[in-house]
Amino acid sequence: QGQLVESGGGLVQAGGSLRLSCAPSGSIDRIHILGWYRQAPGKQREWVAFITNLGSTNYVDSVEGRFTISRDLAKNRFYLQMNNLKPEDTAVYYCNTVPADSRYWGQGTQVTVSS
Repeated sequence: QGQLVESGGGLVQAGGSLRLSCAPSGSIDRIHILGWYRQAPGKQREWVAFITNLGSTNYVDSVEGRFTISRDLAKNRFYLQMNNLKPEDTAVYYCNTVPADSRYWGQGTQVTVSS
């Protein structure tokens, strides 16, 4: 059974940028809608952004205008460009289908934004 694997996290100062990547590892079903989620310490995991197989995108209000979700169909990869990062963006970021499939949760990638 395959998973979705995230990478690209790190420590960055407020106002900085990071680009997260998501790629399948092993066999997974065709992805129709891919979402990025995040879980901050002590909080529930929340949806951040998604992209459909037609390229439509949507974002949670708190990241609108700062984050951009994209995909590379040739490489079967998905990305989350995060600009003007804020301390409240600190979380473990995950990618998964929308709605989320429990089979595909990976380890996530830690994003830490210092003030």
